[in-house]
Amino acid sequence: MPKLQVALDLVELKRAVEIAKEVAEYVDLIEVGTPLIKSEGMNAVRVMKKTFRNHEIVADMKTIDTGALEVEMCAKSGADIVIILALSNDSTIEEAIRSARKYGCKIMADLINHPNPVERAKELEELGVDYINVHVGIDVQMLGYDPIEILKKVVKEVSVPVAVAGGLDVDRASLCVSLGAEIVIVGSNIVKTKNPKESAIKFRKAIDSAKPVEIVRKSLDEEIREILMQVTTPNVSDAMHRAKAIEGIYPIIKGKKVVGKAVTVYTMDGDWAKPVEAIDVAKAGEVIVIKCSGDSSAVWGELATRSCMNKGIAGVIIDGAVRDVDEIVKLDFPVFARKVVPNAGEPKGFGEINVKIVCGGVEVNPGDWIIADDNGVMVIPQKRAYEIARRALEVKKHEDRIRAEIEGGKTLAEIIELYKWEKLK
Repeated sequence: MPKLQVALDLVELKRAVEIAKEVAEYVDLIEVGTPLIKSEGMNAVRVMKKTFRNHEIVADMKTIDTGALEVEMCAKSGADIVIILALSNDSTIEEAIRSARKYGCKIMADLINHPNPVERAKELEELGVDYINVHVGIDVQMLGYDPIEILKKVVKEVSVPVAVAGGLDVDRASLCVSLGAEIVIVGSNIVKTKNPKESAIKFRKAIDSAKPVEIVRKSLDEEIREILMQVTTPNVSDAMHRAKAIEGIYPIIKGKKVVGKAVTVYTMDGDWAKPVEAIDVAKAGEVIVIKCSGDSSAVWGELATRSCMNKGIAGVIIDGAVRDVDEIVKLDFPVFARKVVPNAGEPKGFGEINVKIVCGGVEVNPGDWIIADDNGVMVIPQKRAYEIARRALEVKKHEDRIRAEIEGGKTLAEIIELYKWEKLK
């Protein structure tokens, strides 16, 4: 039977134990994740073993040196399996294995970031490791990689049990087992969900059924749009290390959300020619972003909005003035602007379309992704759009889990152990 391993990649031991208790009935192995070990040390391993004596405890040390010492340390603390890096020198791995045999635990070698994972897997088996872990790390997952293609090759070359990890959802977990994985490792898709128990049950059923599910990848733009529709501008800001929104621009209609690629416009105050011409340039689902030299006269109104709706344009962002907002509200079309005025200017034709602009202190290039909601307008550089979208989704998952704990009666400071982690003065 395939085994399910939950990866507790948290920094708070108390929270990790509570989540593990919720899912223990449905998982076989409980992993003390690397962040938890770095935060709490071997005490995290001791507490997990003491609390879950009927489960195998995995210590994800990611050891790359001092193999014997670190394995001894983990084994004495109660770890049944210790994870070392396949990137380690053979001597480190051999010493780790000798230590494991001496102290009664097993060794799992993690192929994360190895340039030749299939060849290394065969070498690791010859060295005597007990498990091989086909693993795509969290940061690499954000770029769109998953472990399935490597898994297909590794399982054909080795006879030791193969584990798999790397952002697996329920369908991918089932597929991995059908391909030969004996251990499925799941982290945030259980740990960071609002109901970890319910999520663990879904994964348990999926890997027990082991159906060869066909995974159909959408286009990159479709995936980016789908993910950004699930998150908020605060999620995106956090994912971009507290990046700032376009300053001073907010929605004309509350409760509207805009997601799409930018068609940029530069124009003079009141000159609405290029903004209107941009409607013909923009494709369905795109967002027109307008930079005006001032905001005393409107460059946008009801008629331009109606034209946008005919084209299927997702929304309009104006670093300048808009008018006819009563009619725009009736049309229920998302327009974000700096200022509302009654007067328009003239269509003189100055300016350019699809050039670099700077709106509210934020650079916007053609093709950059825009996400806008009641909190403001965020710009995501096109080259990092998929990565940032995935990171924003992880932020959302983390907040969803914390929200569930607050709803259970805890305070935010208590959950995140705020006083412990305050910066020392």
